[in-house]
Amino acid sequence: MASPHAGRGLRETMKTIFFDAVGTLIYLTESVGYHYALVGREIGAELDREKLDRAFTAVWKSMPARETVDGPREEDDKGWWRDLVFQVLEKVAPSMPALDRDNFFEIAYEHFTEAGVWAAFPECEDVLEFLQPRYELAVVSSFDGRLRMILRHLGLLKYFRYVFVSSELGVDKPNPEIFRRALRLAKRHANDVIHVGDDPERDWQAARTAGLRVIELKRPQTSLRDLLAHLKE
Repeated sequence: MASPHAGRGLRETMKTIFFDAVGTLIYLTESVGYHYALVGREIGAELDREKLDRAFTAVWKSMPARETVDGPREEDDKGWWRDLVFQVLEKVAPSMPALDRDNFFEIAYEHFTEAGVWAAFPECEDVLEFLQPRYELAVVSSFDGRLRMILRHLGLLKYFRYVFVSSELGVDKPNPEIFRRALRLAKRHANDVIHVGDDPERDWQAARTAGLRVIELKRPQTSLRDLLAHLKE
């Protein structure tokens, strides 16, 4: 689980722990297609979950990278998500009226902040409760401001001093600049911080390039409890 940069002495030198969000702390309870189908029913549209999942995967892969800017991006990246959803609907329901597409998007955008849509991994709260009195904790995620509401619903927000999201920092993973900006805002040096994440490119490589030590989370083989074990070395 640990990178070569995270060896003995970590407990003595580390002041802050950065965490990725999706896949590390939280996960969707059902697929995106499932949730989009629920939203469709709210506006009277019967949409096929499997087709929505396939369309979402295809559109997600084809979407242009969000622009790197010096400050917060416009609309908290809402426009980027609107484009994505409209493209999904064009693939699955090309005859849907424009008004219904707008309505669908607005409901879907809020739906993904609602209780029950996301869940925390089973060990997450116990681990954060143990760590929070001992270290400064922060989230670094390619998400938007909705992440704070999600973490609040799950009872996790209280453990974090900072929640750094790409829409506000103006840069996404895997650009290592997201970690450099988070370090500046947290007033930390890279060697004071370790990053915990599950994605080889977006978390492990990007954080190392920014000079952070890394804990490589590989679910389901490992969990956040392995972080506790490593900190005791």
